[in-house]
Amino acid sequence: MTATRRLLQAARTLQREQLAALSATVAVVTDISRCVHALQRERGSSIIYLGSAGSRFGAQRDQRVADSERAQATLEQRLAPWTAPDAGGALPPGLANVRLLLSVAAVWQDLDGLPDLRQRIATQQLSADDTLRAFNQLIGHLLQVIFEAADTASDPDIMRRLVSLFHFIQGKELAGQERACGALGFTLAHFDAPHRNTLETLIGSQRRCFDTFAEFTSPDSLARWQQLQSGPLNDTFEALRELACSGKPLARTLENPGEQWYAVATQRIDAMHEEETRLLDALRECCRQRLQQAERPNAAEGPDALPQALLWASPVALFAQHQQEHAGALSLDTIESRFNRSLVELVQAQNARLQRIGDELESTRQALRERREIERAKGLLMTHQQLSEAQAYRLLRKTAMDQSKPLIEVARNVIQVVEMFEPDA
Repeated sequence: MTATRRLLQAARTLQREQLAALSATVAVVTDISRCVHALQRERGSSIIYLGSAGSRFGAQRDQRVADSERAQATLEQRLAPWTAPDAGGALPPGLANVRLLLSVAAVWQDLDGLPDLRQRIATQQLSADDTLRAFNQLIGHLLQVIFEAADTASDPDIMRRLVSLFHFIQGKELAGQERACGALGFTLAHFDAPHRNTLETLIGSQRRCFDTFAEFTSPDSLARWQQLQSGPLNDTFEALRELACSGKPLARTLENPGEQWYAVATQRIDAMHEEETRLLDALRECCRQRLQQAERPNAAEGPDALPQALLWASPVALFAQHQQEHAGALSLDTIESRFNRSLVELVQAQNARLQRIGDELESTRQALRERREIERAKGLLMTHQQLSEAQAYRLLRKTAMDQSKPLIEVARNVIQVVEMFEPDA
């Protein structure tokens, strides 16, 4: 056997393994999609329940919780093999991805905390805004798994479909956040400036996600999406959206406006979910066909021939394809296709998210350090001035206010003065 033939056989074997792993990942993505949809509906009903002080949507919320629990059970069953003691060896090579497994670990941790979150909502111990943030975090971690799946794909067609799907699901999640935020404002019968700004941000972010989706999706899917963007349902939704963002007081003649908004927004999101299901079906079929092709090499190819199917989405292959489809001079736009730019944007967005997490962690550490210094300053005042804890704290605050200084700066000054005269303090 020649070296070329051995390399080709190894390449075909690796291709089959990667496609099998992709198929398994798509199955997980399908269950994640269903779980996300159920959690989005639970989030919206929970917001109305809390916004109405528990007087509305109690039964609806209970039903949404039951739906979410069923979707969660299905997803956890799908992921159960990943949590086995020997999961690293049992998983297909393409699934043994560090970032993907870490993302799934974050999801599992959030799912473990759901019962406590639901109990706090049921007893109204959590505000609507805090509830919204908690659900957003969980759904964000679920979407991160889809992002990692798209990031590990190699087959160009599957990769395009995954990127298109990711942007669509991300846009749908932003639409779900808009539904929840709008439900709160309409239930309270007013939208303050922060919530109006949130709505406007969500609307703009949705538009960008769906524009990218439209750029990469199939013509049939694009036609269905454009049809969804027109019609009476969309007109009603846009009218309510404009009312929410206008800053004007809501008319008292509106009957249960929170429920009206929720119903219309839900119809819109349910229609998105139907398209999402079609996209997932098409993705699964694409994986099946690619795997079938990999298992049955073209008989016309000689044993030492380099099959075109093995030329995956490398920059050179993408450049050659672009040159065939659009004849023209070599340029930066030619090499850096719209597809590649989309992936760069995804990576940049993820890096920005990780940076924000790092910044928040550092802020928390700084706050803890400052709190320890303030506690130490209080203890020194209690010891040297014979003050109670409350008196020592009031003295620190009054001094800070009188001198127009931050509390931590006054505390540090106290510590420095004591240490100057009593080095062992």
